[in-house]
Amino acid sequence: MFDLPLPPPDSETSLLTRAQALAGYTLGELATASGIAIPKDLKRDKGWVGMLLERCLGASAGSKPEQDFAHIGVELKTIPVDGQGRPLETTFVCVAPLTGNTGVTWERSHVRHKLSRVLWIPVEGDRALPLATRRVGSPLLWSPNAQEEAMLKRDWEELMDLIVLGQIARITARHGEVLQLRPKAANSRALTEATGENGQPIMTLPRGFYLKKPFTAALLARHFYL
Repeated sequence: MFDLPLPPPDSETSLLTRAQALAGYTLGELATASGIAIPKDLKRDKGWVGMLLERCLGASAGSKPEQDFAHIGVELKTIPVDGQGRPLETTFVCVAPLTGNTGVTWERSHVRHKLSRVLWIPVEGDRALPLATRRVGSPLLWSPNAQEEAMLKRDWEELMDLIVLGQIARITARHGEVLQLRPKAANSRALTEATGENGQPIMTLPRGFYLKKPFTAALLARHFYL
């Protein structure tokens, strides 16, 4: 089937060819070929599908804060979809910096860097399907067009303004049209430093940037003619 693990791909074309070759296989088949144990479900292993596909594609970044295929400037995003190809959940982009944000611009932001070139791989996500039987879909190599970038930038600037002004406690998942900020922590004891309303240091849950489902649904629909 595959000679795994593979070396990192040397070009976008090579990466896309590898991703296309995975389409149609089940997660169980890929896990067996990779020598990776299949968890019973994803409750405690939320990143398992992404880790499996990274291994199948030859990703090198691991948990480092850079693109999964940094040497060719591509980020991998797996996206669980329903039977109609619609996203079942929001998509994590990166952890949000809660301090030291003076002078940070959208152009130099981690969010923009991560989303500048993305390999999307849809995966069947219906919870009624056993994890091992869920199939991998056709990949999509994407960069934001001018309209998408403008929407992302607008939301990022609004959310970062609130963080810098000490309004982090007031930010909800409803803020932002396409990008939202949500707590991202393994448990409620994992606190990090942020700025309070009066400029004082406070401790709060880490936050992450997520793409909202309507944004990724429109992106997939446009490219796959759903």
